[in-house]
Amino acid sequence: MHSTLIVARMEPAAGGEVAELFGAFDATGMPHRMGTRRRQLFTYRGLYFHLQDFDEADGGERIEDAKADPLFVGISQDLKPHITAFDPETWRSPKDAMAERFYHWSAR
Repeated sequence: MHSTLIVARMEPAAGGEVAELFGAFDATGMPHRMGTRRRQLFTYRGLYFHLQDFDEADGGERIEDAKADPLFVGISQDLKPHITAFDPETWRSPKDAMAERFYHWSAR
C-alpha cells in the first residue's frame, strides 16, 4: 500500500462542507480510477490534512493523470473557497502540497 498526505490550510468551520464535497466525489468512479483505497481528512488549528491510501505505489501518478477529468476539476473548484495552499508562493500543483514521509513502521 502507498499513502500520500496533503497539507493545506482550512477554515475550521468548513469541515462539514468539505466532508460533504468529498462524500459526493467518493460516490463516483473517480476514487477507483485514481486507485484510492481509503481517504481520511483531518483538521488541526487551521491546518488541513488529506491522507489517501492506494493499493499501488503509483497513486501520486494516477492522481496526476486524473487531474484533467471534469470530476477532479469540479471538486478542486468546489474546495477552493474552503482550502488554500499552505504556502501559496510555492504551490503549483497538488504535488507541492504533499508531505514527505521520512519514517515508516508496519506490523506486517
